Amino acid sequence: MLDHNNVNSWAFQEAKLILNKINNSTPKKGYVLFETGYGPSGLPHIGTFGEVVRTNMVRKAFRYLSDIPIKLFCVSDDMDALRKVPDNIPNKERYTQYIGLPLTNIPDPFEKCESYGDYMNSKLVEFLDNFNFEYEFISATKCYKSGKFNDYLIKVLEKYDDIMNIMLPTLGKDRQETYSPFLPICQKTGKVLQVKIIDRDIQLRTVTYIDEDNKTVKVSILNGKCKLQWKPDFAMRWVALDVDYEIYGKDIQANAEIYDKICTVLGKNPPHQMSYELFLDENSQKISKSKGNGLSIYDWLKYGNQESLKLFMYQSPKKAKKLYYDIIPKTFDEYLLYLEKFNQETDINKRLSNPIFYIHNDDVPNINLGKINFSLLLNLVNACNTDNKDVIWGYIKNLNEDIDDSTHAYINSMIAYAINYFQDFVKPKKEYKTPNEAEVKLLKYLFEALKTVKDDAEEIQNAVYQISKEHDIPLKQWFQLLYEILLGTKEGPRIGTFIKLYGLNEVKKLIADKINTNPKNIQ
Repeated sequence: MLDHNNVNSWAFQEAKLILNKINNSTPKKGYVLFETGYGPSGLPHIGTFGEVVRTNMVRKAFRYLSDIPIKLFCVSDDMDALRKVPDNIPNKERYTQYIGLPLTNIPDPFEKCESYGDYMNSKLVEFLDNFNFEYEFISATKCYKSGKFNDYLIKVLEKYDDIMNIMLPTLGKDRQETYSPFLPICQKTGKVLQVKIIDRDIQLRTVTYIDEDNKTVKVSILNGKCKLQWKPDFAMRWVALDVDYEIYGKDIQANAEIYDKICTVLGKNPPHQMSYELFLDENSQKISKSKGNGLSIYDWLKYGNQESLKLFMYQSPKKAKKLYYDIIPKTFDEYLLYLEKFNQETDINKRLSNPIFYIHNDDVPNINLGKINFSLLLNLVNACNTDNKDVIWGYIKNLNEDIDDSTHAYINSMIAYAINYFQDFVKPKKEYKTPNEAEVKLLKYLFEALKTVKDDAEEIQNAVYQISKEHDIPLKQWFQLLYEILLGTKEGPRIGTFIKLYGLNEVKKLIADKINTNPKNIQ
């Protein structure tokens, strides 16, 4: 029986809060609207993906709790001005001339789409489609130029003073002198102008400013002739689209009160919101689209499956986490453990508390991998020093696991990820430790022990444990020594399973080489 209080899942709790906010009834528009925003100033990075996938996880929980229809809008702020040229685009030097122009009015540096903004949007849509998200893509440029936002821009003009009263106390003295919610688009240069509005006409729906030539210019606020400053724009979008739920980064959370107030001034209740912590690179610096210092979605998917990436996004969204290549193997193995537990679990509360419920739609795989995980395969590839899948499969047969066609395909994909990761990250850093005299003695004890054990992972594991116990070396230190000396890495898999997988004789050959023992003594 489902007990909401026993479901330990942030996504489930968010879904309950949304239901409470809408009083468990269908909104007038006929559905509950989830929204995510995207700033296409640079290529989509993994943080962008995280926002969408987390929203999708809340949708999954909401669907479980309610049959009220739901939609997801992915909105691109592609009418924003280019403020800085990203480091990761071709011919970036020539793009300084476009600073200040709307992203959809700048040539595509990759020469594949009509504009810079269109190209960045295409990459966003590409990954959304690759992950089979159900969504509707919304371009801010099209909303402004088509008149979709016109009624709400008029409301901003009508409530101009109220919005200024909200914004001005948050600004410095100099910025207060020139601030306006409206940013005219210069008819001569096409740039988004940060200028003081000297007059406004609600009847004509215009604003007036002084241009760079000291001429008075009157411009319509409608049909893309003006756009809004980003904080009023954020709130106006909530009102125009009638948004019920939005997730955003901690850097935006500081402005939540401003968005809420402007939204209320424009006549709507603010949506329910959740903020998440930002990702950091391996140097603890904030990941930035313009710097390109984070993993891309495609970087991760070269070394791990979609599900492992989704798991990383699910875990502790309100804690800052480092996001770099080293965490992929660990997260992959965590996913496999959660998957095994989910398939073994019958209690609905525990299933709803398992990340697997939110990672998958309704097609949770039931793959029996036995003792095989990603770290094991990665270390096998390392020991074999090969990119040949057939070689790896030759060793996997040593485990005598019952592998059917679906399991074979799954393991085959894992081997491909492991080979990619080994070639790019492990092989270049391999550094074998030269054992000292005391360590050579320990290896000799292991060598002799492996000559007498049965070809069984548990018996092998116990033999390794016994050496740690008998010779008073901490188990963790002993394992690390074996990894560094035999595999050239700092970490490794469960040693008994690995030795069983790689083969007793093969491991004895590795040890013999390190202790200068005649390989004929292996048998």
